[in-house]
Amino acid sequence: SLPHNSTARARASHTPLVCNQPSIMGGKDVEGGGGSLSTGDDEKAKYAKIVFAIAAYATCSSMMLIINKIAVTFLPAPSVVLFAQLLTSAVAIKAMSSAGIVESDPLVWEKAKPFMLVAVAFLGALYTNVKTLQYANVETFIVFRSSTPILIALMDYCFLGRALPNARSWASLLAIVCGALAYVYTDSNFEVRAYGWVFAWYLVFAFDQIYIKYAVDSVKLTAWGRSYYTNLLAVLPVFLLGAVTREDQVLENFEWSFNSVVALSASCAAGVLMSYSQFLLRALISATSFTVVGTMCKIATVVINCFIWDKHASFEGLVALFVCLFSGMAYQQAPMRSERLTK
Repeated sequence: SLPHNSTARARASHTPLVCNQPSIMGGKDVEGGGGSLSTGDDEKAKYAKIVFAIAAYATCSSMMLIINKIAVTFLPAPSVVLFAQLLTSAVAIKAMSSAGIVESDPLVWEKAKPFMLVAVAFLGALYTNVKTLQYANVETFIVFRSSTPILIALMDYCFLGRALPNARSWASLLAIVCGALAYVYTDSNFEVRAYGWVFAWYLVFAFDQIYIKYAVDSVKLTAWGRSYYTNLLAVLPVFLLGAVTREDQVLENFEWSFNSVVALSASCAAGVLMSYSQFLLRALISATSFTVVGTMCKIATVVINCFIWDKHASFEGLVALFVCLFSGMAYQQAPMRSERLTK
């Protein structure tokens, strides 16, 4: 572990997700993993990198949910939409890397092996996400998304060596769950099929968060390299998935329009940025913190959704949802157990 003086160790014990301190996350979570953060410049650089990653991911995550909803509305073939997104991302990253615009990693089998399961988990979460959006309003998905941090916190402890959250963080996570329950109680658009897909997404998402964090920490790649590996390795599985679900029949009778082309193109462009920003942030913070950040940023999605769709929640449901999202702001990242033992 990184050397810490007493002040740094005290600060690392439970760091707020967003705060005014120079370092908002434990030193071990910084991409690259090594070196002492003893100088003010290092602290500021680390803080700036995490703030940038959170802002980029929050923006992309908030917009991606809306863009995907629009895409599957104009093109009701989720596997086709995902295939286009993955292929576009892989080709775009490879092209930008070849042109020297971004720093990506070449495909190496030894590094690709653990990322094959990452691709499957990533694809499973994406597919069940899109299927949920196809059959339910955006708030239905977001509220279940808001209840995931408490599960990820326990899995973080069991599988990734994190300490359990402190009392303040448990209160934050429990408030998110209570808000979710209140939302379900007031939701007048209950759809059994939609909630079935949400449950499937819930299970896949939990595995996705934990295993991808493990792979990100274990395999040394750049953020663009992780994005390239994941998108490229997921292309074939999503193609096979589309064949099994017979979405080719949808395309046979589908009449392309200007709106459907624009929606699909926008989802592909957003997919490139979303993929990069999420892998950048995953390397910098814990799995639970990453989940909480994703939950908090959905507040923008709710606001945007209220201006787009006529199928959104009641006033009481939206209040409950806002409780879920703002409760996440009180969460503090738990340290690694090994760091706590050295205190």
